[in-house]
This record gives sequence, structure tokens and C-alpha cells, in this order.
Amino acid sequence: MTVSAARIDAVIDRYLGPKIVGTNILVAERGEIVYARAAGFLDREAGRPMAPRTLFRLASVTKPMVSVAALSLVESGIIALDDPVTRFLPNFRPRLKDGREPVITIHHLMTHTSGLTYDLGHGRVDKPASGGLDDATLTMAENLERVAALPLAFAPGASWCYSVGIDVLGGLLEAATGESLPDIVRSRVTAPLGMADTDFWPLAPDRLAIPYADGSTPPHVMGEMERVPWNDGFAVFSPARSFRRDVFPSGGAGMVGTAEDFIVFLEALRKGGAPLLSAASLPLLSDVHTKGIETERPGMGYSHGWSIIHDPKAGMAPFNPGTWSWGGIYGHQWLVDPTAEISAVIFSNTAMEGCTGQYPLDVRDAIFAR
Repeated sequence: MTVSAARIDAVIDRYLGPKIVGTNILVAERGEIVYARAAGFLDREAGRPMAPRTLFRLASVTKPMVSVAALSLVESGIIALDDPVTRFLPNFRPRLKDGREPVITIHHLMTHTSGLTYDLGHGRVDKPASGGLDDATLTMAENLERVAALPLAFAPGASWCYSVGIDVLGGLLEAATGESLPDIVRSRVTAPLGMADTDFWPLAPDRLAIPYADGSTPPHVMGEMERVPWNDGFAVFSPARSFRRDVFPSGGAGMVGTAEDFIVFLEALRKGGAPLLSAASLPLLSDVHTKGIETERPGMGYSHGWSIIHDPKAGMAPFNPGTWSWGGIYGHQWLVDPTAEISAVIFSNTAMEGCTGQYPLDVRDAIFAR
């Protein structure tokens, strides 16, 4: 297939202003960048246009990189997917509501089948846990203690729920290696690929996009603590957290980076994993590892890093079965269709529209239109 720049441009132009403040989109087909456009504003109030290599707060776009770092450590024999979490975090012992203490494995954390959730106790307990986006000034150990104090939603392996499990994984990787999570991800993911702009802090703060919230039309600049409507409630953002080095590095939501770096990451994995992983590990990322368990979307399963769309018709998606996909709540979506040899990164600085709104769906449909 041939990607149509005109179709993608038309979608971007329709959403800029009323729905999306700024966006940076890259599409690779058969290993070549066939579409690249930065549009709108990096900083609308200052009149600064969006540009290539703009930095974005990545939110859950962090998870794939931390997961690949974990699989690299599996290949090195430092951890194993069937290891209980308590092998490395002996005090991490969350219980079911009936008081039982089940075994949670690394596999459970990485596939979101651990029983953990993103219901972190806000408004219900004195010491709520953090999901890596708020302004909680917690160390890794303090946050793990708070997560472990919350009841599990189900027995590990019995169901699926998107969760803080990758934050727990980050703490486990630190304990297993004796290194900080930023150093682990840097040495095992970003440095080998030359992803010079991607880290847990903005390496060039002047290129960091201003974040906007779409609880109003047009979107407004996020405040110090912004509550953005989401589903039946709110998501809480604290943009200044990205600059703080006195809080734990969030394996689920803490990184900052560019679309240009992230498509390099996706393409390395699409092409077989090198230099990050061997081809033998790729099925852990490309196959469904939640078979027999319902997830939140029709036709979707989960690997050890992201969703796998095994039945696109059930989800009314235009791409091939086996497509990888996920996003980031600050305003991002990405996908890889291995059959069509297409990778796409759809980043924006507008939450929630750029992640869970119609905008990324319309861009996706334009990419795959025939």
C-alpha cells in the first residue's frame, strides 16, 4: 500500500485549533519514512510552532521502553518472567480483598494480569500511591509500599486490568540490577539506538512542548495540577513533575522524548529486535499472552509490552491482525502493522484528545486508507 500524505494532512488540518494544539506525526513504510509533519504550536501563547524533534511528556509511551529493558534482562539471565516479584521485592505483598496473599510474577506485571489497577486510593486512603503523573513527592520504595497496601482487584492471571504494574516492574529492575531505572533504560534501550532525546527528564527543556488540556474548547494550558475529564472521572496531571529528580522515576509514565526517537525504537523491534533483543524474544512482544482473558477493547489482547489487535474487525480497525498499538495519556498514539511493514507515531501536546479522542483514530484511518 502507499500512504497518502494528502489524507493525513486533511485530518491534521481539521483538528488543529479546536481540538489539538500541536502535533508531530511520523509514518514509516518498509523501513523508510514516508510521512513526517510537525504542525500547530509547541507553545501557542508564545507563538512557537511545533517542530521536528519537539520533546513530549510521554506518559504510557514509557511502558514499551521499560518492558523491552526488562526483556533484555531476561535474555541476560538476571530475571525470569516466571520469577515471583518477592524474589526481588520481598516486602511487595499485596493481598486480595479476602486477605489471601497470592503470588505475583514478572509475567503478571508485564501483561497487566497481576490484579493491580490504576485505582491508587486517592480520596479513600491517607497515603495514596502515585501512577507517575501527579505531584506526589515519593521515593521508589515509598510508592511501592503504598501500592502494596492496596487490595488486588482479582487473583493474578484471572483477569486483565491496565495498571501500575510497570511502575512496580521499574522498582523490581532496580532491585535486580542495583542500577537506577533511568540508567537501565539508557544502557539497554535508548543508547544502543541513538535515542539521544529520550530520557526520564527533558534533556533540552527549550524543546519541551507545553501541555494542554481539552476540558475546554479551545484547549487550555495545563496548570500546576490539572484535572482533565476522563471516562466517568478525572485524570490528574502535574507537568512540573518531568523536571523533578527528587521523585521516583515512573516506569509506567515518567519519560520524555521525541517522535523521531520513538519511531526508531518501533522500527528496530518490527525488524526483529536488534540491537535490543534477539529474534527469539520477539514473540514475547508480537504475540498475545493473555489468551482466554478479556481485555478492555474488542479484538485486543496483550503481549509483554503493548496491545495486540488480533481481530481488527471486532474493533473496527483498518489494519492487519497482529498489529501492535498503545498510547500515552498526555496526547499520544502509536502502532506497528508488521504485515504491512508500517510503523506510525502520532504525538500531540493535547490531553485527552490526542490519546483517547477521535483525532488519532482519524489519523490512523487516513494512514491505512486504500
